[in-house]
Amino acid sequence: MSKELAAMGPGASGDGVRTETAPSVAQDSRVGLHAYDISVVVIYFVFVLAVGIWIGASLMSSNVGSGLFIGLAGTGAAGGLAVGGFEWNMRKSRSGGDRGIHARSCGKTGVRSQATWLLLALGWVFVPVYIAAGVVTMPQYLKKRFGGQRIQVYMSVLSLILYIFTKISTDIFSGALFIQMALGWNLYLSTGILLVVTAIYTIAGGLTAVIYTDALQTAIMVGGALVLMFLGFQDVGWYPGLEQRYRQAIPNVTVPNTTCHLPRPDAFHLLRDPVSGDIPWPGLIFGLTVLATWCWCTDQVIVQRSLSAKSLSHAKGGSVLGGYLKILPMFFIVMPGMISRALFPDEVGCVDPDVCQSICGARVGCSNIAYPKLVMTLMPVGLRGLMIAVIMAALMSSLTSIFNSSSTLFAIDVWQHFRRKATEQELMVVGRVFVVFLVVISILWIPIIQSSNSGQLFDYIQAVTSYLAPPITALFLLAIFCKRVTEPGAFWGLMSGLGVGLLRMILEFSYPAPACGEVDWRPAVLKDFHYLYFALLLCGLTAIVIVIVSLCTTPIPEEQLTRLTWWTRNCPLSELEKEAHEGTPEISEIPAGQCPAGGGAAENSSLGQEQPEAPSRSWGKLLWSCFCGLSGAPEQALSPAEKAALEQKLTSIEEEPLWRHVCNINAVLLLAINIFLWGYFA
Repeated sequence: MSKELAAMGPGASGDGVRTETAPSVAQDSRVGLHAYDISVVVIYFVFVLAVGIWIGASLMSSNVGSGLFIGLAGTGAAGGLAVGGFEWNMRKSRSGGDRGIHARSCGKTGVRSQATWLLLALGWVFVPVYIAAGVVTMPQYLKKRFGGQRIQVYMSVLSLILYIFTKISTDIFSGALFIQMALGWNLYLSTGILLVVTAIYTIAGGLTAVIYTDALQTAIMVGGALVLMFLGFQDVGWYPGLEQRYRQAIPNVTVPNTTCHLPRPDAFHLLRDPVSGDIPWPGLIFGLTVLATWCWCTDQVIVQRSLSAKSLSHAKGGSVLGGYLKILPMFFIVMPGMISRALFPDEVGCVDPDVCQSICGARVGCSNIAYPKLVMTLMPVGLRGLMIAVIMAALMSSLTSIFNSSSTLFAIDVWQHFRRKATEQELMVVGRVFVVFLVVISILWIPIIQSSNSGQLFDYIQAVTSYLAPPITALFLLAIFCKRVTEPGAFWGLMSGLGVGLLRMILEFSYPAPACGEVDWRPAVLKDFHYLYFALLLCGLTAIVIVIVSLCTTPIPEEQLTRLTWWTRNCPLSELEKEAHEGTPEISEIPAGQCPAGGGAAENSSLGQEQPEAPSRSWGKLLWSCFCGLSGAPEQALSPAEKAALEQKLTSIEEEPLWRHVCNINAVLLLAINIFLWGYFA
């Protein structure tokens, strides 16, 4: 008992209740912004608008949003290092400990080192099949693989719903939380400005602008976050000091007869008890791999970056670079979150609902302010403004990726389903107008985000992902590796997985997790069956249904699977049957800036044809063409021979031996580093 009291520090009593009073309002200690900080923010926005229209991209930045900085650091503050395993594993994560604080990593949050393994699987396994198939969206691949249109339409609509109500809402909420605390701007004004600026250079530049802007903002995010990490470690006494002070980071005001205020004893371990752990190690290794596979290998936002590579070697190199970058969030986001808890236990680690309400406006806890609090307290003038720009960069980078991928999905998989003969110009206009629609929906969603408490919002987002992603993972794995899978099997497998996932989701929302100190009356299937275990079970059940139904139906002819599976990806192009292009765009009809791998956007001039001079047009028409990404030159119809040559170029998965060996060696080195880190922190 005496040791526990000593660990709790001065003012502890025998019943575990601290007698001192925490500050009632954290805003009193807020550090204001200097003129230099504001100047940095303004210069950043001007630079992004001036340069972002032309510059491109990284898998890391597509996966990192403001939710990563806010949520991942907050979860690290609440539960320790284990959430870094989420970041090393996937894109979206949730830790279900006593506090119920959740993070988006991918860890958008969480998700989230299987990220390393799955990024390499993307470059070495999935992308070769996608390129060989000549697709630009994931629903389009499923249509080519199985035929029919119901799976394609279902996947497109499901993806758009997830983008609007989970990814966009998460980034907006996290960015607004940071802006409110750091800048004191009006929530609607600041978020609206960010969305408008993001939409402008997404609309004006297309995928190329998003890709190059992502690369620029990756450098900003990594550089600024590393500076804050070193300042934080210096202040806390480096890693040994963090271990000591984090374990003693107990708020002055606690809830009687509970242990919610105590830091977890396994906070510095990645692998935790399979039954009582908040993140059980079997779920972290196996269950999270299911979600990570969906995130990194089948999600349009991520895969589109690889499909825009110049060649398969470029795509592999991008996966290797992304794998190296995904190692960093454990050190420059999770650990700074823990440092913030160690330095500000009364604010970041508050547990009393009334105290938390006065500090951050949320009764469930304030761990989500861990990163902004550290920025505003430790960063010097100028660098503080840089870090604000970093968070804004994360928000805008993630939103640009989502806006662009959503417009591609809508134009190709939804709009062309109804307008089968839509021209390239029509697809460009529809895709970019849809970006405007997304912005409007996002702004209308802000009041709901503001009225939701932070823990419940992240809980909702991660629950939706966990219950919808496993069936998609099972479908893509079987589609690529099992030639016997048929369209009825795939469709009814998706439907059965969706039904089981919705049932669990309804139960979880009907029986919310209790707050600290309350009795847990939830059914055993909820409180004793971790959601990561459920994800693994759901993936297995979906796979079983797909296989059984497929075996009971007529198999797909072998010749129709050419270049659509892992086993047939190298079949000669001459064996391809001429596809009826109903619902599937010609290569020449793909919107500019959104072409698949193998050379990016093809130039008609390379085929030896001269472009006729465009007629003079009014300023209004020129502005409209600029908005829609139209060159103004008349479209040129390609001959059958030219189409065949272009298709062969865009679907080639051949590699130069030198660069193939370079990528393979770097992949092995990356896996070795990854295994060492898991062993060290396990």
